[in-house]
Amino acid sequence: MAMIFCNTLLYSSSPLLSPLPSIRSKPSRFSKRVLTVQAQFQSMDQNDLLLRQKFMEFPYVSPSRRELMADLMSTLEDRLHSQLLPCSLPTDVRNFKNPNGSAEASLHIRSGEKSSPIDFVIGSWIHVKIPTGVSLNITSISAFLNSSTEAPNFVVELIQSSPTSLVLILDLPHRKDLVRHPDYLQTFYQDTALDTHRQSLLKLPEIKPYVSPSLFVRSAFSPTASMLKIDADEGERLEEILREHVSPTAKQVLEVWLERCAKEEEGEERVVGEEEKLELERRDKSFRKKSIEEDLDLQFPRMFGDEVSSRVIHAIKEAFGVL
Repeated sequence: MAMIFCNTLLYSSSPLLSPLPSIRSKPSRFSKRVLTVQAQFQSMDQNDLLLRQKFMEFPYVSPSRRELMADLMSTLEDRLHSQLLPCSLPTDVRNFKNPNGSAEASLHIRSGEKSSPIDFVIGSWIHVKIPTGVSLNITSISAFLNSSTEAPNFVVELIQSSPTSLVLILDLPHRKDLVRHPDYLQTFYQDTALDTHRQSLLKLPEIKPYVSPSLFVRSAFSPTASMLKIDADEGERLEEILREHVSPTAKQVLEVWLERCAKEEEGEERVVGEEEKLELERRDKSFRKKSIEEDLDLQFPRMFGDEVSSRVIHAIKEAFGVL
């Protein structure tokens, strides 16, 4: 899951990288979609609206990256709005800082309706100033399905610690063993041609494969995952790559997930038996619990202190059903 994987990747970054400055941008060309989603929240009280607005700002990152994250989140909430419950996180979990103000984060979780295959959608951004002077900025969005379907989840994450480089993770993480279930591999990865997106990005000379130092992280992603490191000569070139290549690719992968995973194809309903449901529930719970243990439990206290991290991790565990 994106927000959790970020910490393993975050602390594998070089301490020599330059800090990333905060950048403000003009309204994106996707404003209409954002406004459409905002209209769905008119019944919220003012505090809820302000907290969601704060999350959707995706501060500290470049205009192209902010535009991409805001549009992906807006698309998810727009397309799934009838299946999602409002965010019910406490105020001090939706936006929080460490005591000295060197780390700030925003968290947005919306659970799915009981009749929906959506378990929850989670988005986050994290900004951390490391004592060495490095600033790390992580933006992530994930969507998790429940045991009523076997379909993969969705994840996109960008981790940046320099104005000219970043790590991209884009995938539909599998929820079944691909060797034991070749039809699963065929349906969700081969028939959808997901690997072509990774191959297309790798044609750019600035993009190379990224290998996480965590074996657990590497095992969690599909064979078609775009786990990539982008190194550009200058910030403007990185912006161009984000705008012209990463953005359309991420939107295409999200569209595949929305059409082939989040909803049933007409006439192709996938029936999940009771034994299979139990296995999916066991796997999902184990994955989420291990993710938190591997990263959040270790890294959040370093970034936000014990009191803040304890409060936030407890809320995340509750949302993930692993308390």
